[in-house]
Amino acid sequence: MRKKLILCFIMTVVVLSLTACKTVEKKRYSAEFLELFNTVTKIVGYSEKKEEFSEFAQLVYDNLKEYHELYDKYNEYEGINNIKTINDNAGIKPIKVDQRIIDLLNYSKEAYEFTNGKVNIAFGAVLEIWHDYRSEGIDDPMNAKLPPMDLLLEKSKHTDINNIIINEEESTVYLSDPDMRLDVGAIAKGYATERVMEIVTEKGYTGMLLSVGGNVRAIGGKIKEKDPWNVGIQNPDLESDIPNLYILNLIDFSLVSSGDYERYYTVDGQRYHHIIDPNTLMPADYFAAISIVCEDSGMADALSTAVYNMPYEEGLKLIESIPDTEALWIYKDGKMKQSSGFETYVKTKY
Repeated sequence: MRKKLILCFIMTVVVLSLTACKTVEKKRYSAEFLELFNTVTKIVGYSEKKEEFSEFAQLVYDNLKEYHELYDKYNEYEGINNIKTINDNAGIKPIKVDQRIIDLLNYSKEAYEFTNGKVNIAFGAVLEIWHDYRSEGIDDPMNAKLPPMDLLLEKSKHTDINNIIINEEESTVYLSDPDMRLDVGAIAKGYATERVMEIVTEKGYTGMLLSVGGNVRAIGGKIKEKDPWNVGIQNPDLESDIPNLYILNLIDFSLVSSGDYERYYTVDGQRYHHIIDPNTLMPADYFAAISIVCEDSGMADALSTAVYNMPYEEGLKLIESIPDTEALWIYKDGKMKQSSGFETYVKTKY
């Protein structure tokens, strides 16, 4: 039986004039749920009827849930071969998978190329070590430790993306290195968000905003198609009285941010976050946060990680080479830099 999504609605009445003699009342609804992609998903939209918005929210939930289960590397689900299944069978046998997994892996290989290896879904063996040490450090902060570099170097020998063998005809995926592990965390949320938005757009829904753990995607504008959504860029300084650094105007665009304030632990008074540079095998230390604006949420997700792992000049060159793509760099001292067209999206700067 399909799980019925329980939604909490917030309603604000908005009147939209259609003709001189007739008005249609549209209301603002919102809903959120917690369990998918280990984060909070929020939906905002305008609709004439609560039932219409409820149907839309249920459609988002049902499809996002399928992507969550397919891309999960930690949990098994009955009747589903997912990323965990592929990892568990590394060096053993090819695994027959849903086409949506193959599509993600092919997209991820493209992302590996255009980010010069800064986004590598084959990097899981290294990330697992960091995950374990971070979890132990959070649970027992007095004894928190960094992973030994010799262990990280050993695991890094098993991160060659070419060892992901995809058989399109038979719909199978095989990791030829038994010690390789996939980790799609740098791209899966954004990629899934974009695919779900394609589904709901085909169903005729517009005037909606979806945020999956901060991966924000707008379908059209607000009540009127040319009325942009106002989306904030979070201040990475969580102790500041200013919660957002910018408010952006977005129509049919995505905003994705990565930063050192999201997941981290502390060792000897120093904070170590979860975005690991494939070259140094350590948390990247260039910036406090990166925000990417572009149409495709999957692209934005990949770029936010890649650019976070690059010096400013290298990241700027990459961003400027991609049409309709902008970025904001936030340094640890609070200084900011932006790409050439970023200002065109800015409504408010704080």
